Amino acid sequence: MNKSELVEQLAIKKDIPNKRAEEVVNLIFSSMTDAMVKGDRIEIRGLGSFVIKSYGTYTGRNPKTGEPIEVSPKKLPFFKVGKELKEKVLGE
Repeated sequence: MNKSELVEQLAIKKDIPNKRAEEVVNLIFSSMTDAMVKGDRIEIRGLGSFVIKSYGTYTGRNPKTGEPIEVSPKKLPFFKVGKELKEKVLGE
């Protein structure tokens, strides 16, 4: 499912115009993005949680030359699947 399909499903299930459903979805995504930028953890019961993982400096390799290169530290968003979703997907 992509964003436009999510908007369409929300509009159908809640009997609201697509424009309003799009505003709701954008507000949710925007709020989640803002929270993650601040370093907050987002937990959605039954789905999973979003956290920011920090990676330190490490030595990698240039894929073309094979030469070692220093990779800068970075922070990346990470999604951890919740127990309920995992069980539903696995059919447990």
